[in-house]
Amino acid sequence: METIQKKYKYLFFDLDRTLYDFETNSTETLREIFEKYPLGKHFESFDEFHAIYRKHNDFLWNQYRSHIITKQDISWQRFQMTLEEKGIFNELMAKNMGTDYIQHSPDKSRLFPCTHEVLAYLQHKYKLFLITNGFKEVQYRKIENCQLRPYFEQVFTSEEIGFNKPEKEYFEIVLQKTGASVADSVVIGDDLEVDIKGANTIGLDTVWFNTVNKTANRPVTYEINHLCKLKDIF
Repeated sequence: METIQKKYKYLFFDLDRTLYDFETNSTETLREIFEKYPLGKHFESFDEFHAIYRKHNDFLWNQYRSHIITKQDISWQRFQMTLEEKGIFNELMAKNMGTDYIQHSPDKSRLFPCTHEVLAYLQHKYKLFLITNGFKEVQYRKIENCQLRPYFEQVFTSEEIGFNKPEKEYFEIVLQKTGASVADSVVIGDDLEVDIKGANTIGLDTVWFNTVNKTANRPVTYEINHLCKLKDIF
């Protein structure tokens, strides 16, 4: 891949599944919850519990991004729906599990390989920003625990902006707050339907972090499967 001819000044990074290894960290937290309650007597295995949880979590996050439900709804209803699928009707347990997840998941600090190396490299050439839909109190703890904060000029969460990615208003407000323009900015993220689609709505260039060998269903400017490859682009 050739170095870009276009001159960017502002790089906007997604957090979860782009820098922060969300799947590894989340799975570790969920396994602790599975053992704590204990759920082995209700589910055939942790893998079954995890698969059911992910199905309901993804559904609820889509509703949250569409402003149908609140973050408080997600935090415990994803566990309630998981339990109810196995015939367990215990709202208190679901709420306790939700509290445990919010409290302990940000303490997990696995990042994708090359995260610190590439951010240190880019920091001296561009202005870096974080853009995330995650819950504010959770995301800031992740950022601090993973020692990411020094690399970034600002962090923008959907709660603080008042809109969620991929809504175009989210990206318009972020550009306004940073003084960036569409022409000199690029969004770096893993999610085609959130990061890339959102950037596309206002004409921002994109870097798609594709770690699972998917095929893009919308335009992407650049595609990488390892963060170190950002140094080949920038």
